[in-house]
Amino acid sequence: MSTTVRRVLRHLMAAAAIICGSAFVASAHHSFAAFDLTQQKTVTGVVKKVDWTNPHIWVYMEVPKDGGGTDLYAFEGMTPNFLSRRGWTRQTVQPGMKFTVTFRPMRDGKPGGMFVSGTLENGKVLTMGGGEQNNAQ
Repeated sequence: MSTTVRRVLRHLMAAAAIICGSAFVASAHHSFAAFDLTQQKTVTGVVKKVDWTNPHIWVYMEVPKDGGGTDLYAFEGMTPNFLSRRGWTRQTVQPGMKFTVTFRPMRDGKPGGMFVSGTLENGKVLTMGGGEQNNAQ
């Protein structure tokens, strides 16, 4: 086998390894393994913080406990770009707002999960799914 053919084969094998490695990283990033997709829960609380960042936004809420006090819930949402195309802005959900969230809970039982939809105090419903247009402002 000539040196040129061996060099081309080495480059092809390196490219294949990079592609396979990238696919693994991408699939791990988009894994839903942390969430129990068979359940859906709803809580109401006060927004404490919103991280409008890539790759996913996070909404943190203080939710009252039955015995008094609050739990801090963390909800993972879609990308800012995805949400912007559905009418969301950085100002759509703000700290201090009363907010009701429907979510897929964490498998480990920690408070929070994958954001499905939310209802603002004025009754406006916000979603993260599919091709729906929210006009969330």
